[in-house]
Amino acid sequence: TVSFTCTPTRHFSGRSLIDRNSTLWCSWAIKGERQNLYFSGDSGYGPHFAEIGKRLGPFDFSMMECGAYSQYWDNIHMMPEETAQANADLRGDAMMPIHWGKFNLSLHPWKEPIERLLVGADSLNQQVLTPVQGQTIYIPGSKANAHWWESYK
Repeated sequence: TVSFTCTPTRHFSGRSLIDRNSTLWCSWAIKGERQNLYFSGDSGYGPHFAEIGKRLGPFDFSMMECGAYSQYWDNIHMMPEETAQANADLRGDAMMPIHWGKFNLSLHPWKEPIERLLVGADSLNQQVLTPVQGQTIYIPGSKANAHWWESYK
């Protein structure tokens, strides 16, 4: 049995020229018989992560937004250090950063999100999985932590 629980997140719906913020956004808690997963979607950092962790955690694996951030967008995208803190708030175990590494959608350097996240996660003693795009990972026990981005300029 698997259950999907729609959980809070903080973003906006400004993807068209008209009708701004007329839709909702969410994150997901996915609870299975043996494992609990969390998918953050896009979100700014806030108390909703601790509330989700308290109500539905702990999580064995979290897919956490990390990238396309700016100090001007703090309500809709987390800084990498906030991503690490959000995973801690969720009572997350292994974390995989998402929303980075494909396109550079912000003003920060392309590698900066993962580099800052790894420092933040290390300070909180968190496991970060960084599989090569398309690589299969298994939870628990995956060691997908290749630093594949380091060879890119």
